[in-house]
Amino acid sequence: MRKKPATVRIARWSATHPWSAIGLWVVFVAACLVLGGAAGTNSISDEESGVRESGRAGKIVHSGDFPEKAEENVLITAEDGGKLDPAAGREAAADVIERMKALDEVEAVGDPVPAPDGKALLVPVTMKGDTENADRRVQPLLDASASVQDDHEGLRVDEVGTGSTAKGLSETLGEDFKKAELISLPLTLLILLVVFGAIIAAGVPVVLALSCVGAAIGLSTLASHVLPETSAVSNVILLMGMAVGVDYSLFYLKREREERRAGKSHVDAIEVAAETSGHTVVVSGTTVIVAMAGLYLANEATFASLATGSIIVVAVAVLASLTVLPALLAKLGRWVDKPKVPFLWRLTMRSGESRVWPALLRPALSKPFITLVVSVGALLLLAVPALDMKLKQPGSDDLSRDIAVVRAMDRLTDHFPSKGTVHQVAVRAPADRADDVESALNGLLGRTAKDELFAHDSTPTVKVSEDRTVHTVDVGTPYQPKSDGARQSLDLLREWVPQAMADVPDAESAVGGKVAQGVDFTGHLEERMPWVVGFVLLLTFVTMVMIFRSIAVALSAILLNLLSAAASFGVLVAVFQNTWAEGVLDFHSSGAVVSWLPLFLFVVLFGLSMDYHVFVVSRIREAALAGAPTRTAVREGITRSAGVVTSAAIVMVGVFAIFGTLSMVEFKQLGVGLAAAILLDAVIIRIYVLPALMTALGKWNWWPGKLSGGPDGPAPLPDQAEPGGRPAEEQPQYARFAAEQQYGQQYGQPSAQQAPQQQYQQGGYQQAPQQQYQQGAYQQPYHQGDHQDPYQQGGYQQPGPYRDDASRPGYYQQ
Repeated sequence: MRKKPATVRIARWSATHPWSAIGLWVVFVAACLVLGGAAGTNSISDEESGVRESGRAGKIVHSGDFPEKAEENVLITAEDGGKLDPAAGREAAADVIERMKALDEVEAVGDPVPAPDGKALLVPVTMKGDTENADRRVQPLLDASASVQDDHEGLRVDEVGTGSTAKGLSETLGEDFKKAELISLPLTLLILLVVFGAIIAAGVPVVLALSCVGAAIGLSTLASHVLPETSAVSNVILLMGMAVGVDYSLFYLKREREERRAGKSHVDAIEVAAETSGHTVVVSGTTVIVAMAGLYLANEATFASLATGSIIVVAVAVLASLTVLPALLAKLGRWVDKPKVPFLWRLTMRSGESRVWPALLRPALSKPFITLVVSVGALLLLAVPALDMKLKQPGSDDLSRDIAVVRAMDRLTDHFPSKGTVHQVAVRAPADRADDVESALNGLLGRTAKDELFAHDSTPTVKVSEDRTVHTVDVGTPYQPKSDGARQSLDLLREWVPQAMADVPDAESAVGGKVAQGVDFTGHLEERMPWVVGFVLLLTFVTMVMIFRSIAVALSAILLNLLSAAASFGVLVAVFQNTWAEGVLDFHSSGAVVSWLPLFLFVVLFGLSMDYHVFVVSRIREAALAGAPTRTAVREGITRSAGVVTSAAIVMVGVFAIFGTLSMVEFKQLGVGLAAAILLDAVIIRIYVLPALMTALGKWNWWPGKLSGGPDGPAPLPDQAEPGGRPAEEQPQYARFAAEQQYGQQYGQPSAQQAPQQQYQQGGYQQAPQQQYQQGAYQQPYHQGDHQDPYQQGGYQQPGPYRDDASRPGYYQQ
């Protein structure tokens, strides 16, 4: 007797030892959280995140080992925004200085600095300690500023700096995610209630997905000590974890329920679910993981961090589906279908074929060429705005103005432009050339002082490292980071710096700062994108050829995924590069898309959509193998898979769309982009483009292979030939093959004995009035000892050995 696949062996152990499996999972999740919390997060530094010239500037500054101090700025202005009364301003500034000097968290307080426009006073404050945890230590300073505000009527006292800005943004994000959780969890539960019609069945995927997210966050924290982590990783883990965690559990639960309804015991139903849906989860998870690995080819720390977090959470979700989910289902037993929601339960248990999907597919099947032209044309029309896509790094100008600290930042930069957009000039040279470097930099500052592209409200100060090998100076500009003026000032400075250092031997110079980082990062992505895209496309092609033995299917998968990706990019540009949706989504358009988003979206979309594509095309191929004409095979394959695919897509769209409600524009764009991509893929691609294309191609779908359905059935694949010396009836899946002989050739090829009694009707194999092929799981038992293995969902199978081969139909069934 054959050795069962690993997914089945793991599931059987979990189902027969449920408390052990559940206990091990709880210990695993707890250990991840505890170890991750103890290790702490190793965040990406400027030295590690920079690329090109700004990256070199960061490395030069880092080599100078400058002490990092958290700086705060207390801004005093008139409450009505008009001219500041000098006496009132000086009195308030003196009060600020007195209160700040009394605090243990403060190291030094500078003298008040008047704004050039006469409308503000600035009191600089330096905190003790480094910048790492400044947000946790800044509250006493904020309280002191608020007290000054209360004691001086008619004045506005704002505090902006390293700690106060981080604290304000962190609190806003925390509130955002609490709101997102309050919306996303009930929404996901509601969707799953509609799918399952029972409260416990709907709750299991959500609980399991949340545990996966927790474990993945802990593991990613540990991984950050190998590959440093960006701040967006935890958000991406939450996004991906809820989406794939719920989807994988959904696939498994749906199949397990199908098998129980067909009369199997709980353990046997779990085994079949593990062999079919479990295998699908493994293939899907592996595809997503390998696609996400393409981000490492971007050769940039942020993408490496996002790839690591995504890979970890997908791997954990696959592990949960294969181990603890079977244990939960075995322990719950029939309780998984309770308490029933009356109307929804009857809806999910309704037998017979749905009328919706055949109606939706009718245009693609009856007029494939017209449908293909119209649907592809619609997607290309959606993709048109993507041709005007502009990329930029997110900055202060992208933050919501509903955040108090952001409004205070705006007032600070209005009165003191040099505190806003800043270019950092860094120079490294031998210590004996320190005087020459300083002289060259002072000459450079003399040129900037005469140019209107640079700020003149304060005189820049040259900083020197202790070993006198590194010099830095910050040069401000009065323009916003996204403006043309900021870019022009950067270009001019990058032209002037090499000229200034030309006479200093062995000097290495570079210009960095936020504007420079954005420009360099975008340029780097444009350079690396062909490598990442090429890797993902090659992976998709190879995977599809291995599964379906068809170059045509592989090429169509690539074209369809490119089409849906282009359309989603068009939606992204249309929404976020324009202002019409600002009121709807509550954001301020910067006229650009966040630079890291398109590449990340492309990779994620290819990974996730491959899951659906393999599942749907497997069902179509299955019907074609049984001898069905192409049109019928397409109809049956999509109709049978539509319920699971649609349910999974709705869950993903719901989870992704929640991110569109967050304050940070990069998360808004991420959520809207992914939601649009999955929605377009599940609706237009799977209902119109794919069936129309496959119907139009006909037998060429399987080129260069062939799917023939002669009197003896379709020709087996090369690795499905029966081994010599082993009769077919001894094969573990003999029941599938015996069904061919007992129930006849289904698609217009009945055997002589069975032809009068049997016909192929609308996807149902009908033998007699009392036996109906329902819910995709007609049962034809076979006997091998005392074991029964019903004829599983899927259609005709050519006799041959049962193997763990992804090319076999039935392995992607739910």
